[in-house]
Amino acid sequence: MKKMWKNMLGVVLVAAISSGAAIGTSAYMMKSEQPVFATGVENTFKQPLRLANYNSVAAENTDFTKAAENTVHGVVHIKAVANAKEPDGGGQYVDPFEFFFGNRGFQRPQPQPRVGSGSGVVISTDGYIITNNHVIEGADELEVTLNDNRKFAAKVIGADPSTDIALLKIDAKDLSIIPFGDSEKLKVGEWVLAVGNPFNLTSTVTAGIVSAKGRGLSMGGGSKIESFIQTDAAVNPGNSGGALVNTKGELVGINTAIYSHTGNFAGYSFAVPISIASKVASDLKQFGTVQRAMLGVNILSVSDISERLSMPNLDAKSKSELEAMKSKTKVSEGVYIAGFGERSSAKEAGIEIGDVIIAVNGTKVKSANVLQEQISKYRPGDKVEIQVDRNGTVKMFTVELRNMQGGTQIIKGGDSTEVLGAAFKVLTDKQKLQLGVSYGIEVTGLTKGKLQDAGIKKGFIIMIVNNQQISTPEDLEKIVESILQGRSEDQGLFIKGFYPNGRTKYYAIDLAE
Repeated sequence: MKKMWKNMLGVVLVAAISSGAAIGTSAYMMKSEQPVFATGVENTFKQPLRLANYNSVAAENTDFTKAAENTVHGVVHIKAVANAKEPDGGGQYVDPFEFFFGNRGFQRPQPQPRVGSGSGVVISTDGYIITNNHVIEGADELEVTLNDNRKFAAKVIGADPSTDIALLKIDAKDLSIIPFGDSEKLKVGEWVLAVGNPFNLTSTVTAGIVSAKGRGLSMGGGSKIESFIQTDAAVNPGNSGGALVNTKGELVGINTAIYSHTGNFAGYSFAVPISIASKVASDLKQFGTVQRAMLGVNILSVSDISERLSMPNLDAKSKSELEAMKSKTKVSEGVYIAGFGERSSAKEAGIEIGDVIIAVNGTKVKSANVLQEQISKYRPGDKVEIQVDRNGTVKMFTVELRNMQGGTQIIKGGDSTEVLGAAFKVLTDKQKLQLGVSYGIEVTGLTKGKLQDAGIKKGFIIMIVNNQQISTPEDLEKIVESILQGRSEDQGLFIKGFYPNGRTKYYAIDLAE
């Protein structure tokens, strides 16, 4: 009996010593806050100890089924048909060889219609659908097929090549929709689903994560607004215009492009954020054209300054300008103001060349793409708070945004301002004295429109339009609107004027085209 108690006492003693050693070691480890690498090598970097959270859910256990079920019915298939165009010279073709040696004519093969396809997202129960402009561009007929296989003819409400967004309408009711989410709250690493019709395979859902935000691809020149959500969700031809949704089933983007050498998915896909797409769709529905707000600045991402300086064969002038920019920049992220446009609202608000925009309405701005995205959410006449870094000092400015013609008014689709694509101002008394005229208006800015297409340049003085003297921009607008509304016998504009160098010019513009 004595021996048995002795053995039990030994076991308890060993257990107590072992427990004490373990507790002491744990206390020492937590006190030192130095995690140990799996190899047994101590981490010599100053880092707090982080213990694993046993309540965390592994990524592979994320449930996508609800999001998929709630979104497939709100994504449609779009068939775009471009009718065959008859070649010049008619359908009868005589081969010269046959003419001389066989004396026979034969019928040229008839051109066939071109058919393309893509996807779209239902955003209202009464049939409004967002898709990409490139899905419907050039199409003569559009057919929308719902997830339940019902088919509808669709009409284009409006399209915006700058953001590659278009708005369609079908005559239907009680449709399933995908509610808008907040693309600005998306985080890199967050799960998303791409829903669409790749290769005409309807109701296809793929999953991936947000790989980057504010990504630019340099796809289409300076007029393009590119601030894409980059994901690794598989997107292929036919997915264009489809939905990018979060795990709640909310629409956060419109799938638009892939980066590939083969034309098929190669690991990267890009979506227009819904913060941009929804505003464009709303403008197209309400006004018939996009209300493009402008700061009136020439910009360059801070990160691009050093990159351009390292370019080979950089000319001396460019190098000097870039070095001057770099010397003024005290931050590593933001958008450098390199210059101002005509009637710049940013300049009038007090922003200066050399300032670096670091935030818009409290949202951090890292690059020119992000700045474009933020400003594109607003309309002319809206006021925004612009935060800039000026030589290391942060300053705030309130800027009233303007349209591309330099005004703050809303432009409606088909009105004279949009059709002409120009900004005008009344000649001052000083200008009239210098130019030797008593009336006329000056072209102060040009965007895509009839005047630019005709070859009119900024600075041109318009004197007479359709035999009427022009003293104010309103005089010209009345003439244009009377033609557009069918209240005039004229079908176009015959403009007489001159440039400041004295050269008289005449321009004929057909408004019926």
